[in-house]
Amino acid sequence: MILVTGGTGLLGSHLLFQLLQDHDAVRATYRTEASLEEVRSLFEYYSDEGPSLLEKIQWVKADLTDIPSLEAAFKNISRVYHSAAMISFNPAAWDALKKTNVEGTANIVNLCLAHKVEKLCYASSIAAIGKGVQQGEVTEENEWAETETSVYALSKHLAEMEVWRGSQEGLDAVMVNPGVILGAGNWNQGSLRFFKNAARGMKSYFPGGTGFVDVRDVANCMIRLMRSDIRNERFIKVADNLTYKDFLGSLSESFGLPRPKKAIPLWVLEVGWRVDWFSHYFLRTKRRLTRDTVNSLKNPKQYSSQKIKDVLGFEFIHPEDSIKEYSQYFRKRYPSKWS
Repeated sequence: MILVTGGTGLLGSHLLFQLLQDHDAVRATYRTEASLEEVRSLFEYYSDEGPSLLEKIQWVKADLTDIPSLEAAFKNISRVYHSAAMISFNPAAWDALKKTNVEGTANIVNLCLAHKVEKLCYASSIAAIGKGVQQGEVTEENEWAETETSVYALSKHLAEMEVWRGSQEGLDAVMVNPGVILGAGNWNQGSLRFFKNAARGMKSYFPGGTGFVDVRDVANCMIRLMRSDIRNERFIKVADNLTYKDFLGSLSESFGLPRPKKAIPLWVLEVGWRVDWFSHYFLRTKRRLTRDTVNSLKNPKQYSSQKIKDVLGFEFIHPEDSIKEYSQYFRKRYPSKWS
């Protein structure tokens, strides 16, 4: 039987859908009953058989930091897809990020070893690749450097170290490092907020750019890697590198709105994160812009997915096609926004 952690998340739910289409026996972890409705909605979007597929999942309520609940999830498991994680770029969230992403991943690795799991696939992030010392296109060989990295990136890097530690102790493992993930789901969460912001109308765009990838490609790649003989390797998953100007412009056009025309000056961002810091520490407001975020916008990277193309002959869905499809999805899901 296969275990998917974070089964109600954007990536986890797509993993479940693809695995069930292949008639795999699947168990998945979840944290709240409300999150299960997101999975139901997604399955119904992709297939008329969605409700019947959903009934085949063995759900286990579990938390990455709660070992007894995880023990129950690991019974009779042969392979594990670990996609559960916390996402935050707020330095004040470091303790929670460390607890969930680092200690939680260590718990998954230890249970894989204890239960003699055949193989683990870990969903990391391009954030964990780090800038390194190399210039130009970023590959899996780039060296990690902690300078100008976010707390989220650091937590994912340390989580990767736990996976590699497991591989040294006899666990077969593979890892994917996806870029910004585009997909169908709740546009109030994670990277899907880009769609919500674009639907509201955007007059300005961020400087810089990054790599983007369709969630279906990430799930497909993870499954193919798990079914292969490949082990103890990591793979960047980026369909294309886009500037935020082009990406946000395409998003806006997909909703029938004009492209943002003005770049946000870097000095505005530099002032912005300082004001945000002051407001957070003295007025207790929620962090919205951090220094690390601004640094990432100032120093855009170009990511290479050549390794996964060479190893699996993988072909990606282009971000432009993903944007067109998912903008239509969000129009249907949130019809009141367009009435």
